Amino acid sequence: MRKSSFLSRLAGGLLPLGFAASAFGGDAIEATEKQGVNLTAIGMFFAFVLMTLGITYWAASRTKSTADFYTAGGGITGWQNGLAIAGDYMSAATLLGLTAMMYTQGVDAYIYMIAFFVGWPIILFLMAERLRNLGKFTFADITSYRLDQGKVRTMAAVSSLTVVCFYLVAQMVGAGQLIKLLFGLDYVYALFVVGALMMVYVTFGGMVATTWVQIIKACMLLIGGTTVMLLAFSQFGFSFDELTTRAMEMHKLGDKLLAPGSLLADPVTAISLGLGLMFGTAGLPHILMRFFTVTDAKEARKSVLYASGIVAYFFNVIAIMGLCAILIVGTNPAFFEGGELGGKVIGGGNMIAMHLASAVGGNLLLGFLSAVAFATILAVVAGLALAGASAISHDIYSRVIMKGKASESTELKVSKFATIGLGVVAVLLGIAFEKMNIAFMVALAFGVAASANFPVLILSMYWRGLTTRGALWGGYSGLVSAVMFVVLSKSVWVDVLGNASAIFPYTQPALFSMPIAFLLTIIVSKLDMSARAKREIEAFEDQYVRAQTGVGAATASSH
Repeated sequence: MRKSSFLSRLAGGLLPLGFAASAFGGDAIEATEKQGVNLTAIGMFFAFVLMTLGITYWAASRTKSTADFYTAGGGITGWQNGLAIAGDYMSAATLLGLTAMMYTQGVDAYIYMIAFFVGWPIILFLMAERLRNLGKFTFADITSYRLDQGKVRTMAAVSSLTVVCFYLVAQMVGAGQLIKLLFGLDYVYALFVVGALMMVYVTFGGMVATTWVQIIKACMLLIGGTTVMLLAFSQFGFSFDELTTRAMEMHKLGDKLLAPGSLLADPVTAISLGLGLMFGTAGLPHILMRFFTVTDAKEARKSVLYASGIVAYFFNVIAIMGLCAILIVGTNPAFFEGGELGGKVIGGGNMIAMHLASAVGGNLLLGFLSAVAFATILAVVAGLALAGASAISHDIYSRVIMKGKASESTELKVSKFATIGLGVVAVLLGIAFEKMNIAFMVALAFGVAASANFPVLILSMYWRGLTTRGALWGGYSGLVSAVMFVVLSKSVWVDVLGNASAIFPYTQPALFSMPIAFLLTIIVSKLDMSARAKREIEAFEDQYVRAQTGVGAATASSH
């Protein structure tokens, strides 16, 4: 693969939080073929579905109020929330895409995994405690804390829904393609299964059910990945030295397998990608929402620490799986079309992890890992749907339209209708975008999160000078510029719209759209001399005390 095309695919996709191009983007979608029916995988998947539906039935009896629906009543422990965040964070792209990338690119894939980690200290040290102390249900509670509720909440809800919708489309398209590969089911049926299950989890069980679906899925992913890794690694006597030495002898990259390379071919795209991953993670509504589910700020910090440890562990599991696959899968003709070593991998390049599972654990382990990959999509989709529903019902309906006068029961009904609406939209968009390159959707989701959500959110927590006018200018400029840069890039302008060349030369917008958002927020706030702006600046003292102490913060419900 040429370096430029590698970076383009890298920048557009393979994002563990979303289901992106590297996993099912670009030509990978068109190349996907329906496989034979995997009865073991289907059986295990149905077992997972029945278990989670049982949890949803149990959760429904505990979901009486809006606090229960949005945040599980704030009663989730730090350990449980850490597992749930990890479940939300590690998608099927982590398992399939990153293993495949390690298999083909070597240490570049590991550097890429580390790039995701840079976002966690930001969340841990700068955001987790203040999010829990200042927010109630959504991050718009924080951005609008001392500003104009209606205008700022509308802006935050619009950018949240933009992120959620593009993520949902990427997940749904990924789900259809994955199931076609692993289960032998038709694409459209797969979309209806995922859409229907997501609606049931969220509508009836709310955050309680969604949290436990994410926890179970995280445990299944950890168990499945660890089992494959141990069985594969044992073939090399658990010696990392022997594994890497033999892998370098076998791999076409040779000694360069353990040396950074193609990531640096286009440094501007690499830096922009890094900024998008780092700050996009800290601006994703379905991740931020998880910090309102714990009992207090201390548990919020704990949950980030646990999630970081779990994700770090799993990334190392993935790295060893990828290296083992070079020797176990790469030397076995049974995994290549026509039995030709080095040729096209059966089922596509993203099936490396599945072939490794088959090689070391037979059909049973392959079936389990296939079911885990599908369960992963359900968990992420449920989290996204809940974040989207909360933006519609809590921010737009309850706070903007009804001016905070909506009853809890009415808001809960709107939440459930919004969930069903999002589910229907997700299925329809999944059908419409089946053959389209979905890389730009994920790039747009991260770009918007990093450019529209993060700057206003972090400034609202830390800068007393922020005003409503500045927040609106910054938020909307970040949203519009991120969208425009992606539309004018090769991902959309050339690949989707069919133009000869891109107007914007890079595939990632964050390096350019984030500074626009920050600068406009600060400049417009500084120039705002209105009486309202002065009141908003004075109100920072009250916000600061609550952010530091938690006095007046939402408390956990008793069940």
